[in-house]
Amino acid sequence: MLRTAPLCFLLFLSLVITLITGNNAFAADANSGSKTLLLVDDHHILYRAGTKRVFHHADSYAENPVVREDQPWELAIGWSSIHRNPETGLYQLWYQAYAGGRDPRKTHRCVVCYAESEDGIHFTKPMLKLHDFKTDRKPWEGEFPETNIVLLASGGYGDRYCNSVLFEPGETDPTRRYKMLYYDFSPDENQQEWPGWHAAFSPDGIHWSKSPRNPLNQTAYGGRTQQPLFAEEEPYKEQWDKRKNFMRKQWLLPLSMSDAVDVFYDPKQKEYAVYGKCWLNGPDGGLAWKHAMARSRSKDFLTWSAPEIVCSPDDQDAANTEFHNSPVFFYNDCYFCLNQILRARGEAVGAKADLMHIELMISRDGIHWERPCRELSFIPQQPFSSGGIFTNATPVFLQDSIRFYYGGYTSGAIGGGAKLTDDSQQSGVGMAALPLDRFAGVRPVELSAQSTLKKPLKNIGQVTLKPLDLKDIQAITVNADASEGKIQVELLTEAGFRIPGFTKAEAKALSGDSLAHQVSWKKQSLKDLPAGKYMLRLHLDNAEVFAVTLK
Repeated sequence: MLRTAPLCFLLFLSLVITLITGNNAFAADANSGSKTLLLVDDHHILYRAGTKRVFHHADSYAENPVVREDQPWELAIGWSSIHRNPETGLYQLWYQAYAGGRDPRKTHRCVVCYAESEDGIHFTKPMLKLHDFKTDRKPWEGEFPETNIVLLASGGYGDRYCNSVLFEPGETDPTRRYKMLYYDFSPDENQQEWPGWHAAFSPDGIHWSKSPRNPLNQTAYGGRTQQPLFAEEEPYKEQWDKRKNFMRKQWLLPLSMSDAVDVFYDPKQKEYAVYGKCWLNGPDGGLAWKHAMARSRSKDFLTWSAPEIVCSPDDQDAANTEFHNSPVFFYNDCYFCLNQILRARGEAVGAKADLMHIELMISRDGIHWERPCRELSFIPQQPFSSGGIFTNATPVFLQDSIRFYYGGYTSGAIGGGAKLTDDSQQSGVGMAALPLDRFAGVRPVELSAQSTLKKPLKNIGQVTLKPLDLKDIQAITVNADASEGKIQVELLTEAGFRIPGFTKAEAKALSGDSLAHQVSWKKQSLKDLPAGKYMLRLHLDNAEVFAVTLK
């Protein structure tokens, strides 16, 4: 049986290696002139024979959560964002802490907190003198002049949510090298309060200044089941709620983003991008039925385009399925989405969607998305995350693994309900790791027995890549698990003919499990090839291949 490297071994490796780059793009390829071809789809593949693709999940750290709720302002911990600073070597973590009514000030109801770590496992919460916290709730009664809170809410109608942080070392303004997007309520230039995205900037990830242009956009809030307004109608509505004795406010906008945000820089489109939950109308046309995935873009981080729906629940999904939020990152010429799939615990009529798992989605252009592994939970649930998992757009890329940090709840996907203040409530920030580039692999099927074969073949297959220009390529490595078999790499001409010296029989067999098997032949080397394009054929004998790197 093919295996991936044990998590404990990966964690050990990641403690002793250094990070090569920032979070959103693994820069080894750019720095060394190499190129990695991920086999998560057939984008680089001309065709395959006798093979199947297998997707893999990340392995959750056994001692999760790595950040726990242990401060008065941490009634529940949810959204997170992380960066490993190449200058200090520190992991910098920002996470949402929901305090509820522990502090009577509305600005302190849902805050952004900061933690840091040298190894990404053991985090400390520095007590800063930026924002205080006061509560009369037992057992936390008292005043706390020093906290790890780094950003407060505006104190508007609804709660502040999220904290998506992007670190840009090349930013010319040193006070804006850390950029944050979050969701909040604040007045526009006409003093009309709006829910929407807000920006903040920081020179160090600790001291934040909010943008004077907040809110950056306008989003819907409330109005479930109501029919869309006419274009000339005022979207803001308010009505006194006699039963609950407060002024109920609604912002009725169609095709609107909702109360979450995850941002990254898209190097392919050369712009900032947010993928997140966008409201769909229901079967009767009513507002706020369920969420789909939409994309918004910006050149300056402050001016954002209208959302464009790029993916939504379909006929293959259960009826009460929706997308909670859909953070995206770009890596090795591929867009990955850690989509938060929200479902009800049962399929009863009217059942509330309150259970979440993470589905890995793939795109080559950021617009058209594939969902090849719907039933695989990419981040396995643990007791602290049994109700909801809140992924982000900031994986940490190490030499030998990729780390994914996320928030988790036990008490339902939205963290609310009776259990929020119950002793059984757990929440925190967890970590899961994946061996480098092993999102999916191609392996042989157990048996190929077509009539066109001389004899049945067991666990034998081949992958033929599209023609590649091998000029200036000095080495080829293969990320593969051949611990119970072997791989031989053959070169063909662009027209598909074999090349003397580079055939399967003349290739040195690759065996064992390695992230970088060195491809070679018995008598010839790449420097012996004439200029031109060539096809790589990977002959698999009971082995699995994940990626090919040209150096």
